[in-house]
Order: sequence, then structure tokens, then C-alpha cells
Amino acid sequence: MGNCAGVEGNAEILESSNVRKFSFGELKGSTRNFRPDSLLGEGGFGSVFKGWMDERTLAPVRPGAGIIVAVKKLKLDSFQGHREWLAEVNYLGQLSHPNLVKLIGYCLEDEQRLLVYEYMPRGSLEHHLFRRGSNFQPLPWNLRMKVALEAARGLAFLHGDQAKVIYRDFKTSNILLDSEYNAKLSDFGLAKDGPSGDKSHVSTRVMGTQGYAAPEYLATGHLTAKSDVYSYGVVLLELLSGQRALDKNRPPGQHNLVEWARPYITNKRRVIHVLDSRLGSQYSLPAAQKVATLALQCLSMDARCRPGMDQVVTALEQLQRPRAH
Repeated sequence: MGNCAGVEGNAEILESSNVRKFSFGELKGSTRNFRPDSLLGEGGFGSVFKGWMDERTLAPVRPGAGIIVAVKKLKLDSFQGHREWLAEVNYLGQLSHPNLVKLIGYCLEDEQRLLVYEYMPRGSLEHHLFRRGSNFQPLPWNLRMKVALEAARGLAFLHGDQAKVIYRDFKTSNILLDSEYNAKLSDFGLAKDGPSGDKSHVSTRVMGTQGYAAPEYLATGHLTAKSDVYSYGVVLLELLSGQRALDKNRPPGQHNLVEWARPYITNKRRVIHVLDSRLGSQYSLPAAQKVATLALQCLSMDARCRPGMDQVVTALEQLQRPRAH
């Protein structure tokens, strides 16, 4: 990826034919000067705004014309922010897959750093899985399984020979949904190149999100593709249970979802205690048991016992094939 010595220059940006360089003025125009009513969301990195562009030229257009894009505007203050911005441009600029969010372009002008993505109208899996309220229907079982499979395909692609990338921040808030509930991974700020040559892991500062990080990564800083598989197991458990990975509002002993659920998912007859009660009879128990067993394998304390993401994809595909009568 090159070292980040020259923070100013464009030299660190890998040339990529499918990513456009925007001026700050263009992005200002497309978001109507980053108006508050264009705001889609905020995070530690900065804010995401809805923008409007001409589909062909990508020039700013008035709202209601052209296509909607998501414009991420980084906070100006952090070197870490620049590194993550750069990782995002370079990874998403080079990688293309139906289950990765599409990066349309970027802006690096003076101290301003922005990213432009395809707009994902249904927002994050986190939003759909955990929002509560009388007018919200819980995400149905078949959509949960569709998202589980598609997110697994995105991760399997990243781990594959073409990309060889460790994602390092797999969680429900980074899985975005388009209008058809197709799942795409977003936010590559923490992604790393996988180990090269005969190395077994990449050593790095421990970054990521509490509740999702693999135990050996937290203990040693050693990062492998199997660290992502653990995080995938946590998300699979969240999909099964409708519960967050960490929630201090739950009763004592249940704050950490994995620790609480592990004894139940190790026993087929007890899996029912973990399943989201709001799902009613939408699933068959044998299917739910298979998904729980898969989650348990992904959450193995020994990284070598976790399946590869290709195996996870195969297992979920088999579950979703209609049975021959």
C-alpha cells in the first residue's frame, strides 16, 4: 500500500480506471452544500450525505434528477483518518464484486477528504436487525439467511486469491442493503493485505469493534483471514438471535452474546433458546440448528478449527436450495 509519509500527495493512491476523482466543488454541489437535510448518518470517521449526480457524466444535478450517491466526508483532524481514507480508496478502487459496495470516486483537495459510493437505500443490517418499535416488522428469516449468504460471499471474495485481503471490521453496521435487500460490505478503512509468502499472519495494532474481534487477535495482534471468520460467526449469531453482540442492558451474564449463547448452540436441543422469538414459525428447526452449528464452528477458540469462508458459503447455499420433493 506504500507508506503514508506524504499525507498531501496523490502519489499513494493506486491508479484505478473505474474510480473518478471529484473536485470539492462538485461534491458540494451534489449534496447542496452538505445541507443537514441531506445527512444520511454520522460516525467516528465523519458524516455521510445524500448527493445527486448525472448518471453518465457524474456532474452534480438537482435533487430528483439523475442518480443518488452517498458522499462520506471525513473529519479533518486525524492522520489515522487519512490512512483509513486511503485504504478505502485503494481497496474499493481495485476490487469489484456484487457483495462489496461500489466506490464511485473520491476527493482529495487541500485538507478535505471525501469518498463517493453507490447509495444503499435500505441502510445497514444493524438498523434492520435491532431497531425496535411497534411499526417495525422484524427482519424475516429468509432475508436473514439471504444476507448471511451474500455477506459470506463478499468476505470469501476478499479472502480469495484475487484479493487476499483481511477485512478486520466485519459487523452488522458495515453490511449495507440495497432496495432489493442485496447485502454489500462497506467501510474498508481497517482492511489489511493478507500475509504474503510463507508468513502465517500479519502483525498489527489491535483495531476493530468490541464483541466482534477474535480472541487470538485481541491477545496477540496476529491477524489472519480466520480472524474475519470469527467476526462472521458473531454476526451469524446476531442474525439467529436478533440480539446485539454486546449489550449492557441485558441481564448479568448475558452482556456478551457469544459467551451467553455458546452453551446453547453446542446442544441441538437447546438451540431454540437462542433463536429470535419474533420469528415465530418462519424457519424449520433443522435449518436453524445447522446455521447455529455453522456459527459455533466459526466461533471456535482455535482459529485452525474455523472453516474458511468458501466452506461457509457452500454450507449456506446448501441450506437455501429448495428441497426436491
